[in-house]
Amino acid sequence: MLNEKKIVVIMPAYNAEKTLEQTYSEICFSMVDEVILTDDNSHDKTKEIARDLNITTIVHKKNLGYGANQKSCYKAALKNGADIVIMLHPDYQYTPKLIPAIASMMAYGQYDAVIASRMLSNSALRGGMPLYKFIANKFLTIFQNFMLGENLSEYHTGFRGFTRQVLETLPLDDCDDDFIFDNEMLALIFYHKFKIGEVSCPTKYFPEASSINLTRSIKYGFGVLRISCLYALAKLGIYKSKIFSKSAKRLNIEEEINYYYTSKV
Repeated sequence: MLNEKKIVVIMPAYNAEKTLEQTYSEICFSMVDEVILTDDNSHDKTKEIARDLNITTIVHKKNLGYGANQKSCYKAALKNGADIVIMLHPDYQYTPKLIPAIASMMAYGQYDAVIASRMLSNSALRGGMPLYKFIANKFLTIFQNFMLGENLSEYHTGFRGFTRQVLETLPLDDCDDDFIFDNEMLALIFYHKFKIGEVSCPTKYFPEASSINLTRSIKYGFGVLRISCLYALAKLGIYKSKIFSKSAKRLNIEEEINYYYTSKV
């Protein structure tokens, strides 16, 4: 807890057995009140390791996708009374040691959301990010900043924090169930006039760290371009796609979804 705010760390997991324990061991439990992991029907021992570590664990009965995995995490965190939710990938690509810095920026009311950027201080290339991904990240970020009228150093990090107000306001149920979910979420945060802060974050690229392949990376890139254009059209009042419309659906934390618990949530 920090400044009387309950801090919950969520871990959207898929085949993370090799890195989960190391990631979990570096979480600052003097500040973090609870960790919730959602296993998206992994084929390895992710859920067994999570149980052994006494992590509150949810298991999807079938693979639903990265975005759907996050939705389950956020619903569980909100249901458990979280005031601040920090998403940490269990693949150890991002250091959990930055959780206190991220949480404090929201707990004291300075920001509504915070992202850990790999592009500040040039940590991405030093951490082993492939050059083509670095170039793509830079290009997409420049395009997005232009279309959204913002100035983030990157939009594609998987280490992020959100206040409860953000998660209850954004229409996340109507967002994508795959990787473009992350980008839609940031666009919606700006659309709803929330403030996003950034911290510099080192990154690590190694065989066990999760990463999407080239084909899915290309699909993701086109999805980013599409969301950026849809945002601009919505802001101009020319056309409002579903997630930018008033009828878009927010998360329903009481809704029955396709998962089962391996420990109580």
